Amino acid sequence: MNTTQNLGRGVGLAILGFALFSGHDAIIKTLGSAYAPFQVILFSTLFAFVPVSMSIVSDRAVDTFRPRHPWLILIRTLCMLIGGAGGFYAFSVLPMTEVYALLFAAPLLVTVLAVPFLGEVIRLRRGLAVVVGFIGVLIVLRPGAAEFTLGHLAALGAATASAFSNIIVRKISGEERSAVMILIPMIVTIMVMGALMPWVYVPVQGLDLGAFAAIGVIGVIAQSLIIAAYRAAPAVLIAPLQYSQILWAVAFGALFFNELPDIWVGVGAGIIIASGVFIVWRESRSNVSAQAPVSGAANPRPDSGPAMRRDRQK
Repeated sequence: MNTTQNLGRGVGLAILGFALFSGHDAIIKTLGSAYAPFQVILFSTLFAFVPVSMSIVSDRAVDTFRPRHPWLILIRTLCMLIGGAGGFYAFSVLPMTEVYALLFAAPLLVTVLAVPFLGEVIRLRRGLAVVVGFIGVLIVLRPGAAEFTLGHLAALGAATASAFSNIIVRKISGEERSAVMILIPMIVTIMVMGALMPWVYVPVQGLDLGAFAAIGVIGVIAQSLIIAAYRAAPAVLIAPLQYSQILWAVAFGALFFNELPDIWVGVGAGIIIASGVFIVWRESRSNVSAQAPVSGAANPRPDSGPAMRRDRQK
């Protein structure tokens, strides 16, 4: 397969993967009206655990599940729990486009956090892009002019948790095994969410059980497609495609939830996306970024499923 075919394949896989994630989020929004985010996370993780664990067990390169960085794995797991709960709740109470606009602040936060945690140096242009991106966040939120709700706080919390999770992945990716980074967070998620069920559990209807299963399976498939896309094409080409989710959010929101995007949300989202794309482009240039924390993240949505790296570590 030639280079052009590889690039086309990578782009196609990425677009399909991110489209599936948007469908995944639309199902979450549908279930969020009847079930607590903790119950949605528990059931979707249980259904995702089956194919993921079977894949890991069949990998002969995996010889132990003992983490080499237990504290960082624990912190990342906590970030994934916070990100999942915050993201799932935000989708249940806010328009999809508004949630995505706030979640897209995560790459901006990654760029900032990469300075103290990864030793990155932010030069003028990337620094200005981060500032402009945060102005976009303020336009979406419009403090003082629009009501700031718990849903907005949850979306911002999910973006922050996602940023910390990606920073940890970048920090230990050369040393920690993929199996450990996938399986431990899933097991802990099942245990923690299961412990919360006596307070939030609602009996599951038959069709809803299928929706829970769809969330888990779609999340695994989408992550697999995105990892395959990163293998087929450069990160600078694939990473910006995550912003295509906003288009699906507009379509799903209008078709299924009677949501019409607010003009200010559209403006703010456009600014955030433009700054994020610029950051990825700057990271791709030589002598600009040593770590490439944004474009190098194989898992742009750690709140949406198991985080699998595109490399294979023993």
